[in-house]
Amino acid sequence: MTYKIFWICLASLVLSACQTTSKLEQSNASNESIEATEDTDILEADTEQLGFIDTVPPVDSVEEEQVVEQDEPAIAAKPKAPTDIWDRVRAGYGLDLDIDRPRLSSQLRWFSSHPSYLDRVSKRGERYLYYIVEELEKAGIPTEIALLPIVESGFDPFGYSHGRASGPWQFIPSTGQMYGLDQTWWYDGRRDIIGSTQAAIAYLTRLHKMFDGNWLHALASYNSGEGTVSRAIRKNKKAGKPTDFWSLDLPKETRAYVPKLIALAKIIKNPEKYNYSTYFIPNKPYFDIVNIGGQLDLAQAADMAEISIDEVYLLNPGFNQWATSPDGPHRLLMPISKAKLFRTKLAEIPSKERVTWVRYTVKAGDNLLLVAKQHNTTVNVLQNVNKISSTMIRVGQELMIPVAGNDIESYTLSSHQRLLAKQSRAPNRNRIKINYTVNSGDSLWLISNKYGIDSKTLARWNNMGLGDPLMPGKKLVVWLEPKASEKSTRSVMKKVVYTIRSGESLAVVANKFKVSINDIRDWNPKVSSQKYVQPGDKVTLLVNVVGG
Repeated sequence: MTYKIFWICLASLVLSACQTTSKLEQSNASNESIEATEDTDILEADTEQLGFIDTVPPVDSVEEEQVVEQDEPAIAAKPKAPTDIWDRVRAGYGLDLDIDRPRLSSQLRWFSSHPSYLDRVSKRGERYLYYIVEELEKAGIPTEIALLPIVESGFDPFGYSHGRASGPWQFIPSTGQMYGLDQTWWYDGRRDIIGSTQAAIAYLTRLHKMFDGNWLHALASYNSGEGTVSRAIRKNKKAGKPTDFWSLDLPKETRAYVPKLIALAKIIKNPEKYNYSTYFIPNKPYFDIVNIGGQLDLAQAADMAEISIDEVYLLNPGFNQWATSPDGPHRLLMPISKAKLFRTKLAEIPSKERVTWVRYTVKAGDNLLLVAKQHNTTVNVLQNVNKISSTMIRVGQELMIPVAGNDIESYTLSSHQRLLAKQSRAPNRNRIKINYTVNSGDSLWLISNKYGIDSKTLARWNNMGLGDPLMPGKKLVVWLEPKASEKSTRSVMKKVVYTIRSGESLAVVANKFKVSINDIRDWNPKVSSQKYVQPGDKVTLLVNVVGG
């Protein structure tokens, strides 16, 4: 009997276990079905990315409770990125723009009355703004700072001031070197878009920290130096005066510098208020950074990317010459649409064909300086390439010289061609161009004093800073105005190049063209250094072709 009861109990337990297992399996299947449905809904909502969830009608309270009970994850609509870079700039503003000062009002009036200027600098900045805004955001810097290159250089990457500041962010040589911006014959990092932007961010970050988070003090220091601003702050503290930017006794340029940036920021923030419509710049990368691995002729790079040589220089303004620097950086910025093509063609070129080389045999009378000038290069380049430790060369010696693959004139935005273009641009009509060769002991002040002009003007005509060294043999241009006695309502001045004939003197030429001998000597420094003129000598004259 006991034995039978035992088997009945055991059979009953087995049947109960089977029913429990069946219910569990049904429950799991049901849960898996719910989870699969939820995953599908999440995937479909995520792929829309068009604000679909915001348009769903609100659910009733019961459904909301069920959602909470099932711990269904909430799906947030992904914000749509702005299509215009200016919208992105406005979104990252961090300065206090609620300011009303006379200095600010004057800048606002000027910018708002010159919309064509704002369009022009915006077009220039189109190549660079996306990168600059991106880097400012990474560094946690207010995006108003993206407008600083407008104040500094008008977004001209080749901008050069009389104070020797260069590039879009206008670094002077010493500050540039402090932040790792090399300045050589081949390359000037102050104009490099990547290098100068990173240096500007590092410098501004340091200044911001130095002045305890005061951006206006930091910006003023960027312009005139931290020492100048610190002294002004100490002076006001000692006198019991406020130490905010507007109360400081700063240089005239700096007093206008910060208001210019704030005025630009206010106009970009609310352009309609100032009757301005911002120039549209897409909120997407303009260029890609391509590793080139070594020196490369820039004309060849342009051909490979199927773009103009000017576009190569505008994206890579740090390179001074016809090729990238042999010492780097070994990168080129290329338009985003051309980067893939450029990479493909670059991979197909043998390394020895990236730059054109000539083999030159030294002749009697040659020296390294002469050979360098003949081949548009420098003594240092020849020494480095040919492993020469001194300037001594011998007749019959062979030198390897890197040369431009195209005519040198075709590298239109190289340092040399930019200088020639600048020197050929007359400041106004009826000026005569004088070519002056720098002599030993010359200075900008001595030369400008000789011709009765301002040193800053002479420096600007020759794309120089006032502190730039003047080496003997350097070519300068001077643009002279006709003397007051030569000006009349019936004067049309023309430049005439006259060839001295046999038996003629300067006095004969002066009488012939009704000018003075002193004028001829001023217009022709080479002739003035000679005791006599010779047949075949050429003199430049400014002649009134109407007044006789």
